Order: sequence, then C-alpha cells, then structure tokens
Amino acid sequence: MGHRPALVARAIARQERALWLALGDVYPAESKIALTSALASLFGEPGARVILGLSGADAVTAAMKTAVLATGKPGVVAFEGAYHGLSYAPLAACGLSAAFRAPFEPQLGGFVRFAPYPASDLDLDRSMSSVRAHLARGDVGAVLVEPILGRGGCVVPPPGFLRALRDACDEVGALLIADEIWTGLGRAGAWLLSRDAGVNADIVCLGKGLGGGLAISACVGRGDAMRAWDSRGGGAIHTATHNGAPVACAAALATLEYLRRARLVTRALRVGERWRSALQGALAGRGVVEVRGRGMMVGVELEGGSVRALAVTRALLGRGYIVLTGGTAGNVLTLTPPLNIEQALLDGFGQALADSL
Repeated sequence: MGHRPALVARAIARQERALWLALGDVYPAESKIALTSALASLFGEPGARVILGLSGADAVTAAMKTAVLATGKPGVVAFEGAYHGLSYAPLAACGLSAAFRAPFEPQLGGFVRFAPYPASDLDLDRSMSSVRAHLARGDVGAVLVEPILGRGGCVVPPPGFLRALRDACDEVGALLIADEIWTGLGRAGAWLLSRDAGVNADIVCLGKGLGGGLAISACVGRGDAMRAWDSRGGGAIHTATHNGAPVACAAALATLEYLRRARLVTRALRVGERWRSALQGALAGRGVVEVRGRGMMVGVELEGGSVRALAVTRALLGRGYIVLTGGTAGNVLTLTPPLNIEQALLDGFGQALADSL
C-alpha cells in the first residue's frame, strides 16, 4: 500500500494510545482476537485456526511444526528455487541456493528433500514424479510450496501443478502447506492464490504485506490439522513475547480493511496484467529472456547473468526506482510495486528500465 498508508497509520496511533504489549499466549489483546478471527474467515473453511508470528519465517516454522504434530511424520518435500526464510526450520527447506544452508547443514537434520519446481507443462511430469517418489518413502508429513516462486524469480507454474500436489498429498495423508507470503493478500491478484486456483491447502502462511509495514505474520490452518496442538499444550509450546503484539495486529486489521475498501486485490490483477504486457513490448530486443508473473508480482529475466542484473538495479536506483534481483542465478529483476501505485509511475518505470538496459 506504499509508504505510511493513512488508514493504517490511524489504526496504529489509536492502538498505541490504548495498549502496546500483551502476552498473547496468556491474555490476548482485543486486536489479536479480531485479527485471528478475520484471518480464519479469509481461510474460508469453518473451524480454521491461526498462529501469529513476527516474520514469514515464523509462519513457515509454525506450519512445519503443525505438520509433524498432525501426521507424526517429520519429512518435508520442498522445491528447488524456493525461499521460505532463514531461521532454522525454513532454512532447511531453502531451495534457492545451497549456499544458504551449507554453513549450518550439520544442524538442519536432513528431514527436507527437494523436487524441481515446474516452469511449464513440459516440466510438470518431472516435478510430480520427484514429489511422488519422495512421498512414497512414507516419512513425509508435508509438502511446502510457493504458488509462484517469489525470490526464486517470479516463476509461474503450469495451471495443474497445485491440484497435482493436493492429490498427491491426499493419497499419503500429508499436509499441503501454501507459502503465500509473497503471493497472498493481493500481490498476485488474489486474496489467496492457492484458493484462486481451486486448491484448498491445509495450511497457508502469510507475511510481508499483512502488517502494512509492521512486523507480523500468520500461519492459518484447517481445524483438524491445527487441533494437533491441543494435546501438546497449545500455544504454550510455540510462543514469543511479541507474537500477536496489539499494535501490529491493529495495523494488520487496517491493512485488510484497506485492501477490501480500495479493491486492491482485483486492481492488482487488472493493472498488473496490463503492466506486464506493456513491459514485454517496451523491453523487446533489449537482452530480456522473459517477462513473467501474475498481478503485481513480475519477474524480468535478463541475458548477461547476475552481473548485468545488478548493474541494471544500480542504474534504476539512480533514476529513483528500488528494484531487487532474484532467481537461482541472480539474473531476474523481481518487481513488487505497491498495489495502489499510480499508472504514471508504472509507465515511467518501463521507460527507465528500457533506458537502463
């Protein structure tokens, strides 16, 4: 929603005057109760439960813990090119680069196995064959997937991918965890991209945009999966002082309200599709391999590798645009503008990128 959205700023100011800190696993603040109810409703199934955290990595950690409690199986299938955070449980599932895991490998446990992430219909059979081979070992309790690779380069899988994962999980009793930290809440043109694709994940992870700039995340799951915590002490065995902090919860509630009020989810899909098409035209013949993505989540894969990509980001910074690189080779510009960005700024960026290239 851009820098310091007014609706969120007002919500923060009101909450600051009322209560800054509440130990959410003991006596939750009103704003935490309201937020968990709102997120459970967003999940779309009766009985959904919510665990709040401070970062996307926290949400993924909670999801992975839920999976082993619910299934009794410690194994996880993740994907090459995926990024779920760098605290220990998500780090074990980090397929973006082995260099992230290598220094800590002896402490990561070896419970995660990787499958290739499909970028096209041609890749789908190979990816699913790998997934099914891992599941056939009988020790996998969860498949962890980004509906679109985010830091991995905005790679959009073929339409049948999530459904194939859902079916494969159902066959062996594993949970499907959708990491929607990038794709969710409108970024990819849907409240939850997995549900927009017609697939109900057992657990959804949210973060980044949820707090409108404040630190908060959420693991939202089906009631029958989340009830596995009940016999183990519930929130008492997975908590932190600032999880569900009142100010962050108030900001998140205001963020959800603003997304609805301004209809930013549908706008992101409509404006993003038009913008991506315009970029494809503007960048033709300028050493671009592909412009891909969905909604306001766009990747521009460049010829010339990571060195050229980094040089382009520096040139763009000189023109006033902050852009990060991504992809397993570091050769993709990952574009994630505010969902309410003015069209003139998007048009100006296209010209600035063309000039930088």
